[in-house]
Amino acid sequence: MSIIQFLGAIELGLIFGLIGMAVFITFRVSDFPDLTVDGTFPLGAATSAALILHGVNPWLATLIAIAAGAVAGMATAYLHVRWKIMPLLAGIIIMTALYSINLRIMGQPNIAIFNEPTLFNNTLPIIATLVIAVSIVAALIIYFLATEYGLALRASGMNKRVSKSLGIHVNKATIISLAISNGIVALAGALYAQSQGFADISMGTGIIIVGLAAVIIGQTLVRTRQIAWLVISCILGAIIYRLAVALALNSHVFGLQASDLNALTALVVILTLIIPTIKREMSEKRGSLS
Repeated sequence: MSIIQFLGAIELGLIFGLIGMAVFITFRVSDFPDLTVDGTFPLGAATSAALILHGVNPWLATLIAIAAGAVAGMATAYLHVRWKIMPLLAGIIIMTALYSINLRIMGQPNIAIFNEPTLFNNTLPIIATLVIAVSIVAALIIYFLATEYGLALRASGMNKRVSKSLGIHVNKATIISLAISNGIVALAGALYAQSQGFADISMGTGIIIVGLAAVIIGQTLVRTRQIAWLVISCILGAIIYRLAVALALNSHVFGLQASDLNALTALVVILTLIIPTIKREMSEKRGSLS
């Protein structure tokens, strides 16, 4: 793997670190399996790219993309809390609707912004800009989850019945957590589009698996219950995941191609999930023999 490929993997790892933190909020904190992210990632990319093409300032375009993602997340949460639609089904419904919305926003399956001003048109390298952006988002998440309302949100995810008895508005907490999560995913999509120079309608395919891989790998390596380290582990997991994928795709030993990316991602997640189980079973077997 060349230095250019290595730096490219780090860049994507940082962007996917945002997705990992977003998935951590919904899956781990709120206990809400949200599939909307497969639609909000290209939503953020499409919104920011389309606005930039129409002369909107990249900062404003990115903020609007974040707001659009937050609204999509709130729509999923509303279907669940108001109409009692299952979380997975609610996410699939909004994700499906977003496909058409994203096409409407772009006006075509993909658009290029190579020659347009972006957040990365400055003196800082792309990696440095991404490190700053990801660090700010991570710090805000850590701070929010440590506040009184953040603790209430975490409690509602652990035990909704007890949380309701303590006066916590569980439905409101669900809406806010999905709005935050999908806003962050849309930010990742906007940064991806601006760093790569294009937005594509299919760029969100399998994003939820990438986010889960980041969370699972990170928490497998960083075993702690401290919220700060749990958030940081999502970023580390995403970077390690992208480096592993880049190494596998650029290795002639395995004979993998770019089209094998989704299968490789699924394999990484499966291995990360079953390895702890294998270790536990082996430990129990050794204990029974002794």
